This record gives sequence, structure tokens and C-alpha cells, in this order.
Amino acid sequence: MPARRVIVTRPAREAQRWVDALRAAGLDAVALPLIVIDALPQAAQQPAAGMPLDRHDALMFVSAAAVEHFFASHADAVHPMAMPRCWATGPGTTRALLEAGIPAAAIDAPPEHSAQFDSEALWARVHSQVRPGARVLIVRGADAAGHASGRDWLARQVEAGGGVVDTQVAYRRLPPTFDVDDTGIALEGARGEATWLFSSSEAIANLCHALPDTPWRAARAVATHARIAQAAEAAGFGIVRTAAPTVAAVVASIEFTG
Repeated sequence: MPARRVIVTRPAREAQRWVDALRAAGLDAVALPLIVIDALPQAAQQPAAGMPLDRHDALMFVSAAAVEHFFASHADAVHPMAMPRCWATGPGTTRALLEAGIPAAAIDAPPEHSAQFDSEALWARVHSQVRPGARVLIVRGADAAGHASGRDWLARQVEAGGGVVDTQVAYRRLPPTFDVDDTGIALEGARGEATWLFSSSEAIANLCHALPDTPWRAARAVATHARIAQAAEAAGFGIVRTAAPTVAAVVASIEFTG
């Protein structure tokens, strides 16, 4: 029996890690990035109001891309060992911080065995650090126009606890441009001949925008969060499962779906 096909939709660098891991687990994984990570102009990468980083009690990174672009733009001004506490929502972001030289003891993130890796799971770990006057810099992505994008849930929690939130945009998230091969992979998934792996509602929106006349009722998807599963169902995907964002959980869900 041929290996089950799975379409990994994460940004290119993250997608390759997942493709390699899923292939090692016996699946026929292929990358079709539905979010393109692009650098911002240098002038747009400075911290909020030019405030020195040591004025912040914590830096929250929303993704591995946020870490990579942040350190690339501050290569001459940031010493990893002198950073405030660094918050990460999941293992990919944690790995990027470690690769940037941040000591593990300075990183706060959900435990590796967490059912979910999101702002809620991170907040459960870091809420005790937020006291009146505490200042948190959130390093995040922007839309194509350079405007900060993404959920503001954690920022609201910090502010509700008396803290102050600054935002730094470190990179842009752009929709993909499909070539003939990409379109072929996407249509294979639309016919239900492969299982989509979604880790972002934005990726689903980009896919539907790229192929606006494509019906998705025959498509199968595994989503790594309930909110993402809801987005897939709303887009018309016929079979949608939710799995924890670990290779083992995703493989089990794909085999069950398949």
C-alpha cells in the first residue's frame, strides 16, 4: 500500500522540518507553504518608540520567524545573554530562541507535553510575571501593508494585569503565488487524494483566495487547533480533525482520517 499523502502548509522553513519528520514516520509528505515570510524594511524593524530592550521585563515572540527576523535586525545591538525573559508559544519558537543563543533558563514556554501550544497555554506559565507597570514587548508579524497582524489575546491579558504592552513588527506574512506544480498539489488535496495539515487559519484563507472557484467538500484536513479546525469547516472542508501539534498526534490523526 502506498504511503498516505499529506500536504504541509506551514511557511517554507517550518514546513521542511515537518515534511522530514512525517516522511520519517512513513507518510508521503509534501510542502505547500500557504504563508510566505518576508523581511521588512530596516526602518520598520525598530522596537516601539525606540525604547531600549532592557526597559522591558519580557519579550514575547509569536513564532520562530519572529525570533529569526528580530535577531537578524538587531545583530549589532542585542546580546542574547543580556536579554529580558523570552516568552515562546511553542517548541518551534523555543528552538529558534535556543539557536539564537538565549539560555534555556531564560525562556518561558508551555511544557513539551502540552495539549496545545498557543497564547492561552503560554499565559498559564507567565501570568505571575505580570505586575502593575511590567512592560512586555510582543514581537510579531505584519500583513502585506506592514501593519501588525495576529491575535491580541495575550496583550489584553497583560494589560488587564496592569502591565504595558509594546509591539514590534519583525517580518511580513504574505499570501503564496502558485505555479503549475503547486496548483496540482492543491487540487489533489481538494479532491481528497491527500490530507491537508493546517497550523494557521490564515493559511486556509490564503488557499481559498488562491483557488476561489475550487470546491472543498471532498477535502480532508487535520488542524492543530480547534480555531483552525473551525476555519477549515467554515471554508467547506468535508472531513476535519483536530490534533495536538506533535508529529505523533498528527500521524495518528491522518491515519484515522485517511
